Amino acid sequence: MAALPVVISLHGGGGNAEGQQQHTRMDELADREGFIVVYPDGTGRLKNRLLTWNAGTCCGYAMTEHVDDVNFIAAMLDDLAQRVSIDTRRVYATGMSNGAMMAYRLAAELPDRIAAIAPVAGGMVLADDAPKRPVPIMHIHSVDDPRALYAGGLGPPFPMTNSRVMHPAVEQTLATWSRVNGCKGEPLVTQKREGEGASRGQTATLLVYQGCKAELEHWRLTGAGHVWPGGKRDTMVRILGPETQVIDANVGMWRFFSRFRHMPR
Repeated sequence: MAALPVVISLHGGGGNAEGQQQHTRMDELADREGFIVVYPDGTGRLKNRLLTWNAGTCCGYAMTEHVDDVNFIAAMLDDLAQRVSIDTRRVYATGMSNGAMMAYRLAAELPDRIAAIAPVAGGMVLADDAPKRPVPIMHIHSVDDPRALYAGGLGPPFPMTNSRVMHPAVEQTLATWSRVNGCKGEPLVTQKREGEGASRGQTATLLVYQGCKAELEHWRLTGAGHVWPGGKRDTMVRILGPETQVIDANVGMWRFFSRFRHMPR
């Protein structure tokens, strides 16, 4: 059997692996394209409920208890390699919200094992030094996200809690990676789409950074909420805001991921 690429898909804060699997619907694409999707669980006080990732300065139980999620993901990959044939040069990470933040931490602290990342609706919240090595990144985020605020700032409380998160501005996160990835000048608009939500002002604009050592792209959405584009429809709309089909995040990130693999250094 040929060694298969791996996509690590990380749930949002307060979620779990099963919810991420159902919400993103990435399994359908994995079956068609021939890659493995892994949905790990974060950590919480309660089994399978209110789970989080220690992404740096966020979030919840995993952060306050200093859970070593970077080494957890590394150990998970080691275990997976013992069970199935995986292409260790083609391991990618994505995630939603707190999971997106964790994907950024993996890029910064596990660059020898993560070939590219595609965070959705979450910025980089490293507690320590900035990342040192270029990593290909596609960031997907709506300017109208009501929870992971695009412009940065203190977000609303997690449902049923008083816990709030200080979000970095998306432009701040991308500026950091533009420097790390050695990009030159301002990004160029290469695509603009209007989908079925165009009547609600839903658009998606693809910004591509230029002259980079490692590619850096950003799908900037309007009119959408704190959601996975192209994922399960009408999920907790009052809390998360409107869903969107203006792009399919799974298809877009797989096209991005499939261009990259670790090469011998």
